[in-house]
Amino acid sequence: MQVVEPIDEEFKFEGRAIVSETDLNGIITFANRKFCEISGYTKEELIGQPHNIIRHPDMPKKAFETMWNTIKQGNVWSGLVKNLRKDGRYYWVETTITPIQDETGAITKYAAARKGASETAIEEAEALYERLRSEEAES
Repeated sequence: MQVVEPIDEEFKFEGRAIVSETDLNGIITFANRKFCEISGYTKEELIGQPHNIIRHPDMPKKAFETMWNTIKQGNVWSGLVKNLRKDGRYYWVETTITPIQDETGAITKYAAARKGASETAIEEAEALYERLRSEEAES
């Protein structure tokens, strides 16, 4: 996959939820039509790629460390994420990631549902993420 250069232009969306599934390593195994529409990628471009293909560079590493620690323990994680579209624009989503378990209780995959984030939630997340990026830069 080519590296996408971010541009400072927000892509706003409404409507149906963005849904995706990944394997235990974060490789996309399912992407609904809305995910393709919002991300700007085709289903063929997404399936088999790491989910971080849409990670915006403004996202602090700590946010994803917390997410992975939570879902690997079998717990649901929710938070705000700034994603990067194929065209370089960004979009904010309220994300919920659920570990999917088989009949033995073993986690087999992760399912994510996302919707557009409110302006208030975005402002709060931007302040938190700016602080986390500063802490990361200092260490």
